[in-house]
Amino acid sequence: MSENIEQPQELSEQEMLEELSEQHRIRIEKLNDMKAGGYDPYTVTKYDVTHSAKQIREDFDSLEGKDVAIAGRMTSKRVMGKASFIDIRDGSGRIQAYVRIDDVGKEVFDAFKKWDLGDIVGVKGFVFKTMKGEISVHAKEIQLLSKSLLPLPEKWHGLRDKEERYRKRYLDLIANPEIKDTFVMRSRIIREIRNFLDAKGFIEVDTPVLHTLETGAAARPFKTHHNALDIDMYLRIETELYLKRLIVGGFDKVYEVGRIFRNEGMDSTHNPEFTSIEMYQAYTDYFGMMDLAEELYRTVALNICGADTVTYQGKEIAIGKPWTRLTMKAAVKQYTDEDYDAWADDSAAREAAKRKNVEVPATATKGEVLTALFEEFVEDKLIQPTIIYDYPVEGSPLAKRKPSDPAFTERFEYFVNGCEFGNAFSELNDPMDQRERFTKQAAEKRAQGANAEVDEDFLTALEYGLPPTGGLGLGLDRFIMLLTDSASIRDVLLFPTMRPIE
Repeated sequence: MSENIEQPQELSEQEMLEELSEQHRIRIEKLNDMKAGGYDPYTVTKYDVTHSAKQIREDFDSLEGKDVAIAGRMTSKRVMGKASFIDIRDGSGRIQAYVRIDDVGKEVFDAFKKWDLGDIVGVKGFVFKTMKGEISVHAKEIQLLSKSLLPLPEKWHGLRDKEERYRKRYLDLIANPEIKDTFVMRSRIIREIRNFLDAKGFIEVDTPVLHTLETGAAARPFKTHHNALDIDMYLRIETELYLKRLIVGGFDKVYEVGRIFRNEGMDSTHNPEFTSIEMYQAYTDYFGMMDLAEELYRTVALNICGADTVTYQGKEIAIGKPWTRLTMKAAVKQYTDEDYDAWADDSAAREAAKRKNVEVPATATKGEVLTALFEEFVEDKLIQPTIIYDYPVEGSPLAKRKPSDPAFTERFEYFVNGCEFGNAFSELNDPMDQRERFTKQAAEKRAQGANAEVDEDFLTALEYGLPPTGGLGLGLDRFIMLLTDSASIRDVLLFPTMRPIE
């Protein structure tokens, strides 16, 4: 009789736990009986697989009647007297196998009947098509390669709790194999970005993850201690300063696919560790990086999705069309009717914030008010890809000032579906200006309790001369969310950060 003919009944959480414990006990007993009989599946060290399930399905015409060897997890089993059909799922998908006592022998078949769903098995046999037209493997040999001591989640209609899916991604992949497509696409997207940048002459590099200084703007780092050196160290919150050191050293185009760590809040677009791609190009500016960003997104979308318009959460996002470009001043004026240039001074700016019911510090400057109005009234309106450029200098410690208006910097961010996807500058290469901004930034962070310091080595590098340089950092996880239509960053991270179960 089939193991999966009966429809499972709805069970309470306690009943599920009790049944899980009972299944665990029964399977361990089966394993012990197996070992007592002289076979331990955990001693199997290899199995020579010749074909995947996908290869057999796609190449059936050339493989029909030929011997193959497959291996994978047994996900269904239909025993009918002296024969059985089983489903095997490998990394490429599902394939059916036909197991008959006359072919594999009575001893093996009797043992096979005691195997459980979830067990890892290997099958050698020939390819054929059943009377119902299903491509299958007719087993000549079958072997248990690894014993599953816990039942598959399908026993209770799959994994219903999304938190549990994130915590136990291995079970999620077994119960919901279609989600594997997201992570396959993630890998392809990273590869396409690398191909794009490599073709442009960029060199991929690696820079330190552990830093000896607490640097950065608003982001808080994770702190650790190096025992041998007896010093505190910090997990990086960016790759920028080391990459720009390389531009100083003569690498004109560099990039890094880097894991970043920030000790801050979590939501649908934020995880404490995430992946960014930062790229720096000598002898260009932020307008050059705007063009690079648009071309990169368009190229990757076309190569991955086959189109440069994608659907994200029910909205059509036109990646391929020319992106809207607005200065921050123009964007705020468009959405609030507040005109930065009409504010006579900081006090007038704070009055504008008050009119719009936006709280700002009592010492807020015009630039800080402009940024606050943008975040409150503009950002979530930017559904189609939009570049916002010329940011106030107060919030841009690493961007070059605009020569025509030193209160602003040559910086841009781009937004999709109301969310920031990337950040770019004409890089600040004036070491004296940089020292002044670093010093102010470090003082502000120390006032908040941080152990912030000025990166003197980076300033020394700037004093040797950083050529005019454009830099761009893009949030890889958010880009993947867009191309895979994933609502949460946790859906595109194999192992997102989770609170431990107490």
